[in-house]
Amino acid sequence: MSLASATWAVAWNEFTQRVKGKCSFCFVSDPSMVLKAFFPTCCAAADSGLLVGRWVPEQSSAVVLAVVHFPFIPIQVKEFLAQVQQTSQVGVAVLGTWCHRRQEPEDNLGHFLEGLGAIFSHEPWLQLCREKGSTFWSCKATRWQGSTSPKAPSEDQVMIIFYDQRKVLLSQLHPPAVLPNQQAGDATDGAMGLAAVFHTVARCEVLFRSDRFDEGPVRLSHWQSDGVEASILVELAKWASGPICLLLASLLSLVSAASTCRVFRLWPLPFIWSKLSTCEQLRYRLEQLTLIFSPQKAENPSQRMRKANMCVSVLLDVALGLMLLSWIHGKGRIEQLADALVPVADCVAEGLQHLLHWLMGAPAGLKMNRALDQVLGRFFLYHIHLWISYIHLMSPFIERIVWHVGLSACLGLTVSLSILSDIIALLTFHIYCFYVYGARLYCLKICGLSSLWRLFRGKKWNVLRQRVDSCSYDLDQLFIGTLLFTMLVFLLPTTALYYLVFTLLRLLVIAVQGLIHLLVDLINSLPLYALGLRLCRPYRLAAGVKFRVLEHKAGRPLRLLMQINPLSYGRVVHTYRLPRYGCHPTHTWGSLCRKLFFGELIYPWRQREDKQD
Repeated sequence: MSLASATWAVAWNEFTQRVKGKCSFCFVSDPSMVLKAFFPTCCAAADSGLLVGRWVPEQSSAVVLAVVHFPFIPIQVKEFLAQVQQTSQVGVAVLGTWCHRRQEPEDNLGHFLEGLGAIFSHEPWLQLCREKGSTFWSCKATRWQGSTSPKAPSEDQVMIIFYDQRKVLLSQLHPPAVLPNQQAGDATDGAMGLAAVFHTVARCEVLFRSDRFDEGPVRLSHWQSDGVEASILVELAKWASGPICLLLASLLSLVSAASTCRVFRLWPLPFIWSKLSTCEQLRYRLEQLTLIFSPQKAENPSQRMRKANMCVSVLLDVALGLMLLSWIHGKGRIEQLADALVPVADCVAEGLQHLLHWLMGAPAGLKMNRALDQVLGRFFLYHIHLWISYIHLMSPFIERIVWHVGLSACLGLTVSLSILSDIIALLTFHIYCFYVYGARLYCLKICGLSSLWRLFRGKKWNVLRQRVDSCSYDLDQLFIGTLLFTMLVFLLPTTALYYLVFTLLRLLVIAVQGLIHLLVDLINSLPLYALGLRLCRPYRLAAGVKFRVLEHKAGRPLRLLMQINPLSYGRVVHTYRLPRYGCHPTHTWGSLCRKLFFGELIYPWRQREDKQD
């Protein structure tokens, strides 16, 4: 059989009338004349009985949920359905009768099933029948109200749509956007129609908790009628999760209260905490654990999915951290890392010294201002000397620092990556200082040249009104302005070269830190649980449905099989991506280039921001 994909509105607002070739449709213009009966595939082999489900008048649809088998007492069936309706808040009722002729047709059974319509009155009254050992199905939908003859009821056209009850129950529907070739109203009606089917099956889960082994007044056939799905381990986990979550939530609340102590609010501790990536990641991890171990139940599927994604993200993060921990503490790697750290810092400092000596000469054949070149070069060389002395002073403690950093991997790989980012920021602090010195000096000269250029044009900057106004200058002011402008123009190439070199070094460090922060945000925000569901059980995340034609013959009802279309992986990530903290760009490429050209500082440290969804 070939598949025919139907859009949401077409699936509900149109009905197939003829078939061209193997599976091409022509739709009628009046869908209200067609009654759509959604029938679970698990009940196709059930014994004869009553059809229990929900009638959706807006869509002219009957959603069959179960089959009530003989023998039964009508009053007990009504009481049972009233209890289900009260629990699920769904209008569950007897929609009609189901006849499965396993033996030769019996007139008594047929008359008895027809007589049940007087006891369980419902408009319309469905009568589904299946012949033994054949694919022949008959279906009638009779209405007594609105018929032309009071003794002859009217009949509607019926389309039987089979659906997998278990998959529909466990799936979560995600309505799509309006298609370009569809009206918004049609797409909304189609989405509401399918949502009514999924909503009915999901809310009536209490109806599926009984199986054929239960001793009760009503016997049902549904997807769990052969045995309710359960697991001893799952039940024990549910029973023990309450006290454990309550205990862990109490411990986390104590940690959160301790972190907000007044001692930690003394200056400059808040300033330092806001600049360190490690503190930001620990704060975010505390919020994650607080949400995971919260004793409050999730109110809707979105909250349950978010908690599951967060739990899987934390477990994967901790697992990767433990793998890193076992690798660092194995085969003397801590000593190797500690012994390699000081030579690497010396190598970086030596490279900077060679770079400064190159700048103090004639870099790339450029003619520099020798006096300013020597002053800047010696100033930066002195900073490098101080930095090398500081590194060698800390060398006896480096092994202990590396050991503690490796031990922090038990909190997760993201914590270790955040510590690595902070270590890179500390080890390259001298490069940051060089960048700040060069940027401030370059910005000062750019601002002076722009002010003096306005002087030559007879203009000035009005600070109060924030605009450029005309102004008259005397001869002395113009003479002094000309001297200053000439000095700044001839000193600008030397300053600009130092600024350019240290800006490139600073951007290289920022790029490395940005890659680390990007990896941390990827681990924190990636919806791993939702992606696992999409990979292993794609029907759990439904984007829509498609229909396969089972039978289309003259004189027989059209029979379709409804199948679930899963969400695409890109939409799963877009829909269930977790809120994240991170170093997100706040400037466009144009504004960034403008800041670099005018010498404005680009702060490398991580700025605290709100959560971004």
